[in-house]
Amino acid sequence: MTPIKDCIINKKIHCKPIWFMRQAGRYLPEFREIRKKNQNFIQLCLNKELSSEITLQPLKRFKIDAAIIFSDILIVPYGLGQKVEFKKDFGPILGDIDLNIFKKIEEENFTKKLNSIYESLKLTSENRLLNNKDLIGFVGAPWTILVYMLNKQSPKKKITSSLFNNEKLIDELLILIKKFLKIHIKNQVKRGASIIQIFDSWAGLVEEKKISKYIYDPTLEIVEYVKSLNVPAICFPREIKDYKEFCEVTKPDAVNIDYNVDPKEIIKNIKIPVQGGLDPKILLTDKETLKKETLKYLEIFKNHPYIFNLGHGVLPETNPEMVEYLVKTVKEYK
Repeated sequence: MTPIKDCIINKKIHCKPIWFMRQAGRYLPEFREIRKKNQNFIQLCLNKELSSEITLQPLKRFKIDAAIIFSDILIVPYGLGQKVEFKKDFGPILGDIDLNIFKKIEEENFTKKLNSIYESLKLTSENRLLNNKDLIGFVGAPWTILVYMLNKQSPKKKITSSLFNNEKLIDELLILIKKFLKIHIKNQVKRGASIIQIFDSWAGLVEEKKISKYIYDPTLEIVEYVKSLNVPAICFPREIKDYKEFCEVTKPDAVNIDYNVDPKEIIKNIKIPVQGGLDPKILLTDKETLKKETLKYLEIFKNHPYIFNLGHGVLPETNPEMVEYLVKTVKEYK
């Protein structure tokens, strides 16, 4: 069994496996070389050879325990027929919503449109670098996908309070999102994904009275679907107010915590395996600070099933040498 699955399924605490969100990305010079020649981000995700190459780049550099497929959570709206493009120094820009078009999309057409991603997973899963390592597939949680589709850009750029007034539209859209997230998950697992991570990047935006409708209920449905495929589900409900309640209601196999939460509170309240927590900005400091902060998490979760990761993705300005030092610190921890 792979180290990560051993931690999640068997609740083993003897080792602390490690991987990083956004480990295949802009902080690596070899990725930047590819990106320079491939300006269209969505098309890069859909290039099976390059996507696989990018996915494997961090495994060539670091002694990490998993690859995460190079793709994007917005590939699902793209598959549904919503225009999705990435503008340099701005982020994603999405087109208008047309429910009539979305409702006509058949599973076969959706799968065909995104087939290069599934081929990339197959290609990657067959690579010798994956020996005794997991290949992580992923989706955005229903709420986060809904936010992007309605807002048409990242909420950190701008979001309007009236966005969620049209409940009929939201209800219909959520049904479609959940349906196609399941199809996307099934296709990833079929082609080699051994774990699915569910990213709820904007979970912190939901007001308390609507948390069941927008976070708990739809996430539980997706988690249960992942489990039905016999692969573990890791949830990352970034900036959610109550991690304990989230875990009790949605029942993931493991939970990724963000860097704003106190790990000492997490260890007191959460029984399932925990992943992540370290602030990615710590990687921008010095080795002494990085080692101190890394050991803090390792000590807190010493007697708890724990996968070392960050509280968000690796930042573009990160020096790969610092990532290597972090991996070495975790691997040498006893």
